[in-house]
This record gives sequence, structure tokens and C-alpha cells, in this order.
Amino acid sequence: MKIDLQSEFNDYTKNLNKASKDQNINTAITRAVKAYRSTVAETLERFPHTPELAAEVREIKTHSMANNSELLAQAMASVERNKGKAFYAKDQQQALEIAAGIIGTGKTVVKGKSMLGEELHLREYLEGKGNEVWETDLGEFILQLKHDRPMHILSPAIHVPREQVAEIFSKFFNKEVPPDIAEEVGIVREFLREKYFSAHVGISGANVVAADTGAVVIIENEGNVRLASGAPPVHLVMVGVEKIVPTFQEAMKTAEVTWRYAQYGVPGYVNIVSGPSKTGDIEKVTTYGAHGPREFYVIFVDNGRSEMAGDEKFTQALHCLRCGGCMYECPVFQVTAGHFGHTYLSGIGAVWTAFVSGGLEKAAPLVYTCLRCGRCMERCPMQINVPAMIAELRNRIVNGAATGEEDLPQVARS
Repeated sequence: MKIDLQSEFNDYTKNLNKASKDQNINTAITRAVKAYRSTVAETLERFPHTPELAAEVREIKTHSMANNSELLAQAMASVERNKGKAFYAKDQQQALEIAAGIIGTGKTVVKGKSMLGEELHLREYLEGKGNEVWETDLGEFILQLKHDRPMHILSPAIHVPREQVAEIFSKFFNKEVPPDIAEEVGIVREFLREKYFSAHVGISGANVVAADTGAVVIIENEGNVRLASGAPPVHLVMVGVEKIVPTFQEAMKTAEVTWRYAQYGVPGYVNIVSGPSKTGDIEKVTTYGAHGPREFYVIFVDNGRSEMAGDEKFTQALHCLRCGGCMYECPVFQVTAGHFGHTYLSGIGAVWTAFVSGGLEKAAPLVYTCLRCGRCMERCPMQINVPAMIAELRNRIVNGAATGEEDLPQVARS
């Protein structure tokens, strides 16, 4: 299968050049990079054990990926033992069909921020099934109204300054909203509050899952995930298989390193969910479906991750914690935001695109945009060698495009 690089590069290059001249992007990213660097520097000074803990987490991730099949089976059994329901989805279509089977049609769904959701195009799929789906993360909510895609994995609307947010909100809410961040946050809070309690289903991702207990750990600051996962009668978790680690203690170490490099000394909330709500307050008889969800589902999604894990040149990419720090250090990202991306962004995003979100054809423009400067690797708590992976992808693209043979890695599901 010969890769048609020309058609992919044409549109991508136009968008990249346009983004580099976008004043909104320039303004927003300049502010964000300055804030990120100063906050992380201060945070690591306050918590000097963090780099040493990151080294320990690298070993945890290496062990976890080497034993992923066994840990997946253990995690699924743990979820079932906790009175939840666990599913395995081998690809995008199966993941979406399982989710649709749980949710049905004509439902109101509140959804937390999830890169896996973006990878699967989950909201669009559920809306196509006749459901009303609301993004509850502030940045994702802005992008839902803007009909745009995330430009950073943690701060998806990082490219939208407050002035543009005010324009978007004024149009949607049909009243004048000033470019004041506190007021912009307030009007979304008021709008979404009712949605949490009228929703039939809440969807979240997960930062890490402990195989031994089935505990799902979700880091957040806004409190939207706590409401989306706690108020509706059904909580659905969709998580990549690479997020599983052996024990709860290791899960918490992984979570701490993640939030530390994601710019937080400590996050606003750390949610730990292992099953549906329950109570034993009457005669110590455990009864499920108390104040929180009556039903709890976890879909573990592969969608190309097994292929990545099986390729020794790329398995380290699965160690990514999604802290987003590498992007703030990337020279290209600093002038284009997530336009240097397909679904996953920047240099590490090129690797993920090749395996789970479009294949080498979609990844090729990103691969050749990456400068291989190594600044991402210096910032990365997992020290993922992105420059080496980019070099290998370039080699495979050139060889595949030159031969036109079926010798390219089978690395795409969507």
C-alpha cells in the first residue's frame, strides 16, 4: 500500500502556516508557556523528591507494559469483583459499539475530558446515535461550541484567549458575556450544573488503573469529573490498556508524577472509583446504588496499543503519562499549538498517530515537522526518546513510499 504523502502534506502545510500567523494562538500560547514553566519550576522546588519518584514510575511502566495481558485480565476481574462490568475492545469500532450498547439512544450524557474519547471520536458517535452529549471540561466545552478540536492534551482550548471565549459564549448564551475569565467560568458552571443531575450517563477517562483492586484514578481540578461520574445513575469509564499498573500503591505514585509534571503541586481533586456506589448502613448488608451511580462500566481499549507494545522501537511511547509538559517545550507547538498534530499532538503525537489514530499516512506530516531537538525528552518525566522514534518513522515512511510494498507496519485502527 503506497502512502500518498503529497495529498496529506498539502492541507497540513496550509493549516500549519495559517496557525503560525494566528494572533489568538500566539497570544494564548505565550501566556501558557510562561505560566507552565514558572509553576513547574516552583513545584519541583517544593517537592524535590519528584524526579526520583519519576524514575521509579518509569520502572513501573516498563514492567506493566511487559506484562500488560496479565494485568488487563486481573484488572477486568477486579472490576467485576467490585460489582462493575468490564469489557475489552480490540479496536475503535468495537469500543464505540460497546459504549453505545451501554448508553442506548435518546439519553443525556455528560462527559469528562479524555484523549481516548478524542481518538475514538466518541462524542460525535454518540450524538449520531441520537444522544445529547455535553463536554463538561471548560476547555472541551469551549471547543464543542466552537466546533474545534483540542490543541493541548490537558488544556484543550489553550489557543483560545479570553476575548474569543467571550465572543463564543455571547453567541451561545444569547447575552453579552465580557472577556472576564471569572465571569466566563461562572456562566458555564451555571449552565452545566443542571446537566449533571439530569444526565442518564456520565463518561470519564482515567489517568491510571490499579489491576489488584480495579481502582480507577482520575486527576482533575474543575470538579466536573467528580460530578459527571457521581451524579448520573450510570458511570462509564473508557481507558487505554496502557494505563494499567499492578498495584494501588503504584497507581498513586504514577498519579503523583503525572500531576506534578502537569503543572500542579497537588490537583484540586483525585478521584478513586472502583465500582457502583454502595452502603452497608442497614444491618451491615452491602447494597449497591446508594447516592451515586447504580451501574459502573469500564471499557479497556486496545486500538493499536498491542502493536505498539510489540514493536521494541516504539513500546516506550506507551509510558506517556499525558502530563503535556513536552508540548510547552516544543518549538513548533509554541507557534502552531495543536495544528502540529492530528488527534495526538507534537512529536510524541506523531508516534501515537502512526499506531492508533490514522496510520503512517496521517502521521507523515507530523513526523517531518518534528525538529528532533530533544527538548521534549528533557522535560518528559518518563524520558521517552521521541527523536529516535521520529527517525525510525521517517525511515519506514521513506522505505514504504519508495517500494509501494505491504512492508509498512500495520499500525492504524481509525
